[in-house]
Amino acid sequence: MEHKKEFEKAVEKKVGSTIKKVVKVIAMIVLGGILFLLANYLLMRLWNWLMPDLFGVGTVTYWQALGIFIIAKLLFGFGGGGGGKSKSGSSHKRKVKSSNKCTSWRRDFDEWQHYDQFWKEEGEEAYKAYVEKIKNENHDKSEEK
Repeated sequence: MEHKKEFEKAVEKKVGSTIKKVVKVIAMIVLGGILFLLANYLLMRLWNWLMPDLFGVGTVTYWQALGIFIIAKLLFGFGGGGGGKSKSGSSHKRKVKSSNKCTSWRRDFDEWQHYDQFWKEEGEEAYKAYVEKIKNENHDKSEEK
């Protein structure tokens, strides 16, 4: 008799928790649908408010806005962002690997921080000397011909 009561309590508890889970899932689906429809309505209102004035296009209906929304999601993605791990490991390892690849570029870029100071001190004179050298070379080549 006791086993029967314990079994009934366990079954009731299991059924109760299952019903709660089902109700939560249904509520989330309904809430997700409402949010989707609300986002679509917001898209329609924004389109009809901005696009005719800015670009001279016509207004859209709710169903046309839904089509635009779906096309935009297909073209530009659904936003997930990729929360899972990739094959190459953590994002920190990827950052370290990518930073090692461009150290020579970074070194070259670091040298450019002195460019402005060089140009102020020696640049104009060096440029004028270079131009004179080129003119002389061109002049010498034209005399040879």
